[in-house]
Amino acid sequence: MSFAPLRVLIRAPVTIRRWRLYTTKSDPITDLRSQLMNEVKAAMKNKDTVASTTLRSVLSEVYAADKASNNKIPPSTIANILRKAVIRRVDAASKFTEASRLDLAEKENCEAELLSKFLPPLLSEAEIDRALREVIEALPGGAEPRKSLGRIFKEFYSKIDKSTVDPSVVKQRAESLLASPV
Repeated sequence: MSFAPLRVLIRAPVTIRRWRLYTTKSDPITDLRSQLMNEVKAAMKNKDTVASTTLRSVLSEVYAADKASNNKIPPSTIANILRKAVIRRVDAASKFTEASRLDLAEKENCEAELLSKFLPPLLSEAEIDRALREVIEALPGGAEPRKSLGRIFKEFYSKIDKSTVDPSVVKQRAESLLASPV
């Protein structure tokens, strides 16, 4: 009589539930973290050690930033981390070239090229100038523009995503626009 529970299971009605699946289009910038993770998986499957090591190092920086802020960082911060990683590798490549270590310079350049594929395109200087002019014109007339550089940056970055501009270019263009006569 050990088959009694089995008989109950066999006679139990089967219900089929319909699943609803939803898809969303994700912005390439917001999907940067998953793009990096998918590329790491693909590099590991293809046994591409250079790509997997490079992407893992960037992902470890992203995870460290996540832990430092106690939640997931926004995609613009991930883009900034990527941009800094590219700059580090380009600087290292130039130093290796100066030291006549062309093999290491080539490796660093390959890594920089790999990471730059994930970066969103930067705004041109003309677009930055246009946005900065709008911000400067919106400043109150009584304030001296030279002293209000911080307010200009604050207003500029509230309108434009930080991951689409190079901060040093923004600073240079803002100072040149303030120095030039209106």
